Amino acid sequence: MSRSCKYAHILRGGCRKSFVGLAWLLLGGVLAAQEPPATTSKPDLSLQAPAGMPLKVAFPRVPFVKASEAVPPASRLSGQAYNGGSSFATNAGDAPLAVRRVTLEEAQQMAGGASNPLVRLGQLQVEIAKQHRLGVQSMYFPNVGGQLENLHFNKNTGPLLTFDRLQRTVAVDIINKNQTAYNFSAVQPVTPLFAIHQLVKIARADENIARAKAGMPVAETASRVEKNYFDLLVAERELIGAQAEAKKIQAKWLTASSSGAPRISAEQEADMIAAEKAIALPASKVKELTASLVEMVGLPEGTRLQLVPPEPFVENISLNEATEKAAAVSPEVVEAEQTAVKAHAGSTLSKMAYFPSVAIVGGYTDQNALNIILPRSFTYIGLIATYTVFDFGKREHGVKEATAQAEAADLAVQLTKAKTAAGVKSSYLELERSRQLVQLARRMASATRIVEANYRPDDPEVESAQAKMEADMFRSELEYRQAYARLRSLGYK
Repeated sequence: MSRSCKYAHILRGGCRKSFVGLAWLLLGGVLAAQEPPATTSKPDLSLQAPAGMPLKVAFPRVPFVKASEAVPPASRLSGQAYNGGSSFATNAGDAPLAVRRVTLEEAQQMAGGASNPLVRLGQLQVEIAKQHRLGVQSMYFPNVGGQLENLHFNKNTGPLLTFDRLQRTVAVDIINKNQTAYNFSAVQPVTPLFAIHQLVKIARADENIARAKAGMPVAETASRVEKNYFDLLVAERELIGAQAEAKKIQAKWLTASSSGAPRISAEQEADMIAAEKAIALPASKVKELTASLVEMVGLPEGTRLQLVPPEPFVENISLNEATEKAAAVSPEVVEAEQTAVKAHAGSTLSKMAYFPSVAIVGGYTDQNALNIILPRSFTYIGLIATYTVFDFGKREHGVKEATAQAEAADLAVQLTKAKTAAGVKSSYLELERSRQLVQLARRMASATRIVEANYRPDDPEVESAQAKMEADMFRSELEYRQAYARLRSLGYK
């Protein structure tokens, strides 16, 4: 074989080997490209492969929502919409759920509408008390009524008159055998008007109590919605922080894998399970709080909420102002004062049992029952008086009982005002403490502007720190608002 043919044979063999190597490289790239991608709808850090599998395959990627997309910086929280936990609301492949953008004020209005049973119950209590008062007031006016009688007797009702000399018997019909009578009358109470006045005072006191308590279900509902709203904001931030921590764990073990530790160790397995648990707990909490808030506001089940962080709450009240207003409009104070009004009215009413009951009566009658004694039709007017002469001391004991009740009611007013003042002072001190804490949390949030200058969207350290800081700020904001709500429940408006 010539030297040129030998060189050609070697070249053909080298080309064949190069082609085979290139084919293996392409096949390896295709297999690597077919590695299952990480899902973005539900984090999964569970161990799906047996020990001994390469780290990159056994440790799945952690889905992460960037803070620049999910959580606005603390300095720009007010008025910014955050779709908290929306990427974790459904599993992959599920139909997309409706998304509703809700502010705190909108949620409170929807939950506190007339469809709320507690709100409706308070309105009905006020309506019941109002109608009762109007019914008592109507007793001031005359009571007009009518009566119809149509009777037939099977025997003569009058006696028989006998004339002995004539030997005859004549029937005298004093009461007719067939009789019809129409009677229309009006009764106007006279002395009972004083008793009616006291009854009206009692009914008006009940109405005032019902009105004072009618706003309590609305305030309680608004407070529950507010707490659920902020708890959900906090849970969403906790979920973001847990994701960031999981991403840090993934980055640590991927770095270890590239440095020559390709197998899963016991330490890595423990970290992976801990990261999975850290994400599962806040994710479940977000789902639970979202379902609860959706039910409160009356939205369709399964609706995804896009919460808007509320504006920072600001109040400016003094202890003296809060105490004075609470003493005037507190539901407990109002109830005690109106109970005292009822007790004094009852005491006055018990004394009126010594008075005779006098009423003016008038009417018109058309009858044929007593034609011999009464005319066919006539009108009448007069007075009717009744009086109990002796009742074995019932009126006396009733007066003493009512007097004692009035004195006890006056004492209860003083005690209730003192209790309310003490409650206002305690709530005000709690409000001051919460105000200081939330101001500190807001200053810490404003300090993140320095961090934003060197902010890296993919840095899990920054994501985790920012999520924790915002969760703490929302907790402080909720405590501040709840302290103010408790102060308002004592009467401050």
